[in-house]
Amino acid sequence: MHPRGVVGVRGTRLILAHVSRKKMRLLLFLVICQCAINSVKTHNPNVILLMADDLGIGDLGCYGNRTLRTSNIDRLAEEGVTLTQHIAASPLCTPSRAAFLTGRYPIRSGMAAFSRVGVFLFSASSGGLPSEEVTFSKLLKQRGYATALIGKWHLGMNCESSNDFCHHPLSHGFDYFYGLTVTNFRDCKPGQGSVFLKGVQKSLVIPIQITGITLVSLAIVQYIGLLKVPFQALGYCLLIAAISLAVLIFFFYHFRHLNCFLMRDHQIIQQPLSYENLTQRLTKEAMQFIRRNTDTPFLLFLSYLHVHTALYASKNFRGKSKHGLYGDAVEEMDWSVGQVLDVLEKYNLSDKTLVYFTSDQGAHVEEISSSGEVHGGYNGIYKGGKSMNWEGGIRVPGLLRWPGVIQAGAYIDEPTSNMDIFPTIVKLAEAQLPSDRIIDGHDLMPLLQGKVTRSKHEFLFHYCNAYLNAVRWHPGNSESVWKVIFFTPNFSPEDSNGCYDSHVCFCHGGFITQHDPPLLFDLSRDPEEKVPLTPETESRFYEILRVIHLAVDNHTRSLHPVPDQLSWDNLLWKPWLQVCCSSLFQSCYCDYDSEGRPLEVRSG
Repeated sequence: MHPRGVVGVRGTRLILAHVSRKKMRLLLFLVICQCAINSVKTHNPNVILLMADDLGIGDLGCYGNRTLRTSNIDRLAEEGVTLTQHIAASPLCTPSRAAFLTGRYPIRSGMAAFSRVGVFLFSASSGGLPSEEVTFSKLLKQRGYATALIGKWHLGMNCESSNDFCHHPLSHGFDYFYGLTVTNFRDCKPGQGSVFLKGVQKSLVIPIQITGITLVSLAIVQYIGLLKVPFQALGYCLLIAAISLAVLIFFFYHFRHLNCFLMRDHQIIQQPLSYENLTQRLTKEAMQFIRRNTDTPFLLFLSYLHVHTALYASKNFRGKSKHGLYGDAVEEMDWSVGQVLDVLEKYNLSDKTLVYFTSDQGAHVEEISSSGEVHGGYNGIYKGGKSMNWEGGIRVPGLLRWPGVIQAGAYIDEPTSNMDIFPTIVKLAEAQLPSDRIIDGHDLMPLLQGKVTRSKHEFLFHYCNAYLNAVRWHPGNSESVWKVIFFTPNFSPEDSNGCYDSHVCFCHGGFITQHDPPLLFDLSRDPEEKVPLTPETESRFYEILRVIHLAVDNHTRSLHPVPDQLSWDNLLWKPWLQVCCSSLFQSCYCDYDSEGRPLEVRSG
């Protein structure tokens, strides 16, 4: 062969090698670019958290309801992921929301009660989410996120004075707050009766009677000379008792004005609260917050008052559903979700935003109005409801949408928790998870993106207030989801006893039934919790109990003593913590929130 031929072949090889190296560099460059694009897309997204109050999992079309119109919420399911075993960390508002914001069981932060009352009842209480707790809003704010809470808080307000705001949303990482610091009571809406006073009156009637009888008896005994007590000392006792009774009577009589108000940041803007166009006002605030932050990452927590009683609905929705005022409220909330999704589309933010929809616990099945109308929702096939750790009380909607990043139209039938939102969004914001405390939630993104098929929750612990009520175990080598229940509330819907008489179920004493051995269910086969398993019907009965008891021991050792935020001292109304937008003796009245024009409402 001619030498030039050899040279030609060699030269061709060199040229090809040079071209190949250029192609490899180009390919590497494209891969790096794509990784960078993916990194931008899956990090620092906007986050919108939509939380209903007391909504039943069976109230939504995407979970099987065929009579209520929830097309906008159902759209989240169609365009995102539906979690079918999504569990609230507590079946009550205050502890469930504390767990949601911190990613931790509420017992760890002192937000689980040892007393009968498991939630905050007064704005002028001293308990609340401790400042030492780290919320996802704090961590995202540190990463440059604009943060807002619109709607219900229910995690406390003040500690020692009426303006220290130690528990207020603005002290827990939110830049902006528009809503209620406590919750929506029947007492707040004229004509809806008083669930609050029903319980309080039962508690106070006997003490007031005893106090009154004692005072009268002391006065008579003193008068006839049988008791040698200095008249001045007796007078002081009588005066203190009289003032105490007068303060209590004053508070109960003015409950609506004192406890039912709307705030913007630290300022009261409406006292007492007006329900007129309230959902429209909350929705308008949410939309305006999104518009203000189209060029910066934001966290919006829209915490609905729907469908906690007192039930209400705007004019365009009243009488339009097939389920009375409750159904009207659900459909109005669905309209609000649609408004939020529409504003995301309008500003091309849909692909940059993770949207999550849930409820803080199951439907309040005991809710019956004074006229006998059922005001609670529907938990589908699941037993029980709010304040109970039957599945109806803790299995809640879990819908997540992020177009192009997580699966669309997928169903995940693995145990997940509302505590999982904390690590999920903290990681997406590239913030650092706290290393000085246990975080009980797990990052959901691997599940949502189909990278894994199993939940990291092998065990979930279900608390009734501060009392460990039940445990869920999902073994790694099995499809079974075992649930052990140590005690159950005296819940008897058939004969209207138990929880129905008290409005909610309680967690100790004569209000519960202990089970020895505990009740055992396999939720993968019996999600309705109809038939407890026995050693005769389940060969691994005692083995399962042994594993769960060991898990309980390990979990219990991980708990550390913390101040009880729901102790009687922290729950009681304290006059010096009462906030008013006018003088206390002018009935705390103001209205700075009725001037703006309401949103245009399109029902149906």
